[in-house]
Amino acid sequence: MSGPTKSHGRKSISSSLTPRALVEPKPKLANVWTAQIITLFPHCFPGVLEHSLTGRALEEGKWSFETIDLRSFGEGKHKNVDDTPSGGGAGMVLRADIVSKAIDSALGQAQTKDKPLICLSPRGRPFDQDMAKTWSEGTGVIMLCGRFEGIDQRVLDHYEIEEASLGDFVMTGGEIAAQAMIDATVRFLPGVLGNNASVEQESHSNGLLEYPQYTRPVEWNGKDIPDVLQSGNHQKIADWRRAQSEELTRERRPDLWAKKT
Repeated sequence: MSGPTKSHGRKSISSSLTPRALVEPKPKLANVWTAQIITLFPHCFPGVLEHSLTGRALEEGKWSFETIDLRSFGEGKHKNVDDTPSGGGAGMVLRADIVSKAIDSALGQAQTKDKPLICLSPRGRPFDQDMAKTWSEGTGVIMLCGRFEGIDQRVLDHYEIEEASLGDFVMTGGEIAAQAMIDATVRFLPGVLGNNASVEQESHSNGLLEYPQYTRPVEWNGKDIPDVLQSGNHQKIADWRRAQSEELTRERRPDLWAKKT
């Protein structure tokens, strides 16, 4: 007979007027970092997050996620969630009254009230390693995935929602960006990576790009692994890696290098 899983004894209990299913394959866990995602496409999650290290950590109860279907708060026969832009223009805008209901639902489900409210938006603050680390130190995050031409500004102002961007380009929605940001954040959680040094040595963790990596075979296609990496001299290896990181950063990311000098 197998013993309890690592998440045993951590089920979250809350009152509800809705009858509960007799079997819940993925129960909500208490005291676990949780990403709540407000989206028109809840079936997109966990997506790539259920694979590799993040997937294993998800299965082991080291982090969790919940989706809030924005469409379920829509109005009318077709559950409309958007309308034409005030003042004219192309596209559609997600309505403040609809989005606010989804946000209130997420806040009501949250086990703590200190989660940052994030809207995935190309006009937001650029997401980086420091932001991921900060999010990982809390209890989770609530993410609002934008669609169409955007979201009514009034709801962003009312809830003091922070806008975050994956980069200087436009996507059709925030779902892919949300998965990327969750992946980067979950890596900081205790026990997700087998070696904590992996996070410390990665690109951007110290403001520099990561040094080149090599592994066996020693010789491939006429090219050898640098001698210093085979020397066994840990100080020389550390110095070589630092120099390589600095050179790569100067060449490829002068904006990062400017912050270091």
